Amino acid sequence: MRKRAPRWFVVLLSCLFSMFTAWPQAAGKASPSAAKSSTKKTASASKKTTPQAKISARRTIAKAASKKNVRSRYSPWSEPTFADSTIGDDLSGEDLAVREAAVRALGPYNGSVVVVDPQTGRILSMVNQKLALSSGFQPCSTVKLPVALAGLSEHLIARDTPVRIEGTVRMTLTEALARSNNAFFAILGNKLGFERFSYYARLLGLGEKAGYEIEGEKSGYFPSEPPTNTSLGMMCSFGEGISLTPLELAAMLTAFSNGGTLYYLQYPRSLQDVRNFVPRVKRHLSIEPWLEDLRSSMQAAVEYGTARRAQYAPEEAVFGKTGTCTERRTHLGWFGSFNMGGRNQLVVVVLLTGGAGVSGPTAAEIAGNFYKNIAQSSFFARRGGSVAGPLLSLEPCCLR
Repeated sequence: MRKRAPRWFVVLLSCLFSMFTAWPQAAGKASPSAAKSSTKKTASASKKTTPQAKISARRTIAKAASKKNVRSRYSPWSEPTFADSTIGDDLSGEDLAVREAAVRALGPYNGSVVVVDPQTGRILSMVNQKLALSSGFQPCSTVKLPVALAGLSEHLIARDTPVRIEGTVRMTLTEALARSNNAFFAILGNKLGFERFSYYARLLGLGEKAGYEIEGEKSGYFPSEPPTNTSLGMMCSFGEGISLTPLELAAMLTAFSNGGTLYYLQYPRSLQDVRNFVPRVKRHLSIEPWLEDLRSSMQAAVEYGTARRAQYAPEEAVFGKTGTCTERRTHLGWFGSFNMGGRNQLVVVVLLTGGAGVSGPTAAEIAGNFYKNIAQSSFFARRGGSVAGPLLSLEPCCLR
């Protein structure tokens, strides 16, 4: 037989049931008055809020939001991609037509443009003088130029000799330089060895000042011993362990452009300096037998390789080499070039520093824009002839 619940338990349950059933009704009856009270309080509070208080509150919110955005916009790069690269430049002695064309071509980019007459070694313009005269940067793939010349001169390769890169993949010097193939030049560098590579690099002016008594110029760096913290292949393919300045690259390209004369670069700083300008030869290089092969490879880089953006006119040939790499949280974009316009010949070096958007192809496009700008100016129409410079003795750094 089922036991009946105690009377006190039944009474307790009935009381609890009554309380829970009555509570929603009480809440519903109380809600209109509570709502009215809440509305009155809100209205009175809004009346008390002054316009100045609202503006102050908005400013506080905006300030907090801006701080939050700044924190979220972390950049891995130590240099900005865009900047006014003309700040601090001294225009004394520069060719203003050349400078205008260079500044327009560089645009908003953080970088330097150096323009040299390859027949005399005179610097016609140097945009961003502070950067151009600095101690230099990793040369990236522009180092492939002295490696290629060394390989040709030492008869390790010919322009159209296929070299096995990997498996069944083969590539010629022209293709490798045009497409900036690192594996090709790592193999060639290892065949050369450090001693032979060092000889040709120093012969072309790496590791020494390119200018003659240019105030503020610093030299790049080239090691005197084989690399220990990197491989020779990496050094010969994208310049790891080397520091190159825009002036050093420009001086090397003057020799490639004019047939082998390495000039001291000179930077006239007054009208009197320009009138009394006399070229100075650092050394004559016996490289002419291999220049045709080197130039054709550099032309291929502009026609279908990494420097395609340097093209500016179908009838005007440009010879160049790009370089793209990263050094100390700075993205670098190099382009060293010259055209073959007879008396209208110029050497143009572009160096870009920054982050996203900085590359060798971008530097090549800037050089192409410069060639286009200068062709449209009156510079070539008023340009005078070149004066031969005195031959100086070979320097000890380059004798074997």
